[in-house]
Amino acid sequence: MTIQTIKTAAGETLVILPLDEYEALEDAVDAARHVTVMAKLARGESEALTSKEVRTLLAAPTPLAFWRRKRGFTQSALAKRAEISQSYLASLEAGKRKGDPALVKRLARALTLRMEDLVAD
Repeated sequence: MTIQTIKTAAGETLVILPLDEYEALEDAVDAARHVTVMAKLARGESEALTSKEVRTLLAAPTPLAFWRRKRGFTQSALAKRAEISQSYLASLEAGKRKGDPALVKRLARALTLRMEDLVAD
């Protein structure tokens, strides 16, 4: 690897290397990330959606509605686990109401998700 170092006026050391070597490093990082993701999937530590599931998620009124169905819960069962009424859960799923962070956390825990998975962009 051909590198050159320079110092900025502020005293910071920078490394300069040829573009092709930089791109090779980027490729190596991408490959390492891919290996990590695939290992997590194989161990069941991460979850992947099929393209059909992604389309269904995007078409759902809220992520909560998609994930409840995907996990096989009825509204009543999930509402009971989250300690809310079924009608309140229905309004959350329809996007008519928003839950506070504590509720989103309970729902995420019940669905074995991260809170961020239940929040629409």
